[in-house]
Amino acid sequence: MLLFQHSNFKSTEWVGIRRELMSALQKVDASRAAEGLDDPAGGLAEGVRLQTIQTGIFSAALKITEYYDPIKGSFTPTTSSGLPNQPILTHTLSRTAHEAVAKKKLTHALAPLLSGPLVLLTFPTVSPQYLKAALSILSPSAPNFPAPLRRTNPGYHDPAVQNGVAKLLLLGARIEGRVFDADGTRWVGGIGGGIEGLRAQSVAMLQSVGSGLTSVLEGAGRSLYFTIEGRREMLEEEGEGKGGGGRQGKVDGEGLGFE
Repeated sequence: MLLFQHSNFKSTEWVGIRRELMSALQKVDASRAAEGLDDPAGGLAEGVRLQTIQTGIFSAALKITEYYDPIKGSFTPTTSSGLPNQPILTHTLSRTAHEAVAKKKLTHALAPLLSGPLVLLTFPTVSPQYLKAALSILSPSAPNFPAPLRRTNPGYHDPAVQNGVAKLLLLGARIEGRVFDADGTRWVGGIGGGIEGLRAQSVAMLQSVGSGLTSVLEGAGRSLYFTIEGRREMLEEEGEGKGGGGRQGKVDGEGLGFE
């Protein structure tokens, strides 16, 4: 989920941006299909949504989604006579959900970004490839997220599309339950190899941690071994030195006695 701030979109600008975004995402679909990738990320373009939102309503919805549990909130109140009343609705749009969140001073991690008119871009699942394609259309920046060239995609350079893109400002994103700023969002989109690259990086990170721990343990073991061996040799040398000195003194004494 990506958050953008916008200013006074015109209908022609909005239509043009959506058209170019869908075209870019469909190209990623085609590329993945040509590579024979058949996973949950395949055909993701149809599930991507770009829409304007009401900031206040969206903020309240985030709190309910994050903090309200409709199962725990479901109950059947009773009257003073002990007879049950009609069950109270406890779904996320109910009064019960609203009161459960409104009575508590709760803040959401995205709260600092919820200011002014906003545009929300949502993905059904995390995929750096699709994220990179979306950023290249909505928030292009060289060299990692270059805008499409005029000769390959002249529609993107229509005045309406360019004016609309200029009115978009990337604020941040929520990815896998974590909130990222604009730089963090671009970092996720810049992971090479798409979701496979993300998995490879995770595996490499875990392997590096394991190998680092093994090296530390091996190094500690070697250090302890050399320390003990050095101490043993030192004690042996001291023992030999004391034994040799005592014997020499006895021999000298006997010699003096004979003289």
